[in-house]
Amino acid sequence: MTNNTIFDDVFRTLLEKMPELAVPLINEVFGTSYPEDIQLIQKRNEHQTKQGEIITDSHLLIADKAYHIECQSTSDSSMIIRMVEYDFSISLESLQQEDGKYRMYFPASCILYLRGTSCRKLLSIEIVMPDGTLTKYKVPAIYVGHYTKDEILQKRLFFLLPFYIMRYEKIALDTEHPKLQKMLKEYQEIEKCLEAEFLEDGKEKAYRDLMELILRISDYILRNQEKAKKGLGDVMGGKVLELESDRLIQKGIQQGLTQGLEQGLTQSVLALFRKGKNAEEIADLLDLTLEHVKKIQDQL
Repeated sequence: MTNNTIFDDVFRTLLEKMPELAVPLINEVFGTSYPEDIQLIQKRNEHQTKQGEIITDSHLLIADKAYHIECQSTSDSSMIIRMVEYDFSISLESLQQEDGKYRMYFPASCILYLRGTSCRKLLSIEIVMPDGTLTKYKVPAIYVGHYTKDEILQKRLFFLLPFYIMRYEKIALDTEHPKLQKMLKEYQEIEKCLEAEFLEDGKEKAYRDLMELILRISDYILRNQEKAKKGLGDVMGGKVLELESDRLIQKGIQQGLTQGLEQGLTQSVLALFRKGKNAEEIADLLDLTLEHVKKIQDQL
């Protein structure tokens, strides 16, 4: 993941691994009330035009209605122009003939701004047709910076959490800045909420995936602030490692009861090797001797 594309990559990873998190965001922007477990279909993001290929950030289908969300890390005055182009391309692919007439369906679109707190809730452009008819094309804008930690958690806008750290990027947190403790306290509360929402509901993979994306953006934003980076890593990252080791140990114990302890341990060791852990790390996670792990490795 390169620095230039980290925000786009995390945005797309969220949609790929946890598309259900986009549903509360869509409800927030468009005033809908879809349940979080509603079927969400991800449509193609590559669209061919005469000028070449254009790639949108997201093109979703919920209950036969198309949605389009673009992710922007900074403000761009020309964004509304690109939105018209994107949405026109999307609507061409939904072109239908009804009662002998062709009809195009534009998607419900919005722009998600990761930085800034502008008061502009709508971006618009006027389109003048050949007969002089004037059409105003409007696209709502949503800013991560408008939402407090409590609002995000209460409205279940977990999709925004990886980008929450960006409000702290211009603050020198490595000094004894009072906002350092404020930030760490906020993330302690975020972690506690996610634990209740995901782990207690059996959604361990979603929990770990979301925590990993939170840490990726945080590591990038705090890359020059080691004290703040370490503090946040201790709050968020430590829980992920603890969860992983506990899960694998428990899996080994459960398999050991039915298939023999050694076979259960072998499966746990194999799972950790697949995750890129080395023998020393595995021995530490599963509380085994290094020789025992290497013996299983040889067998595998």
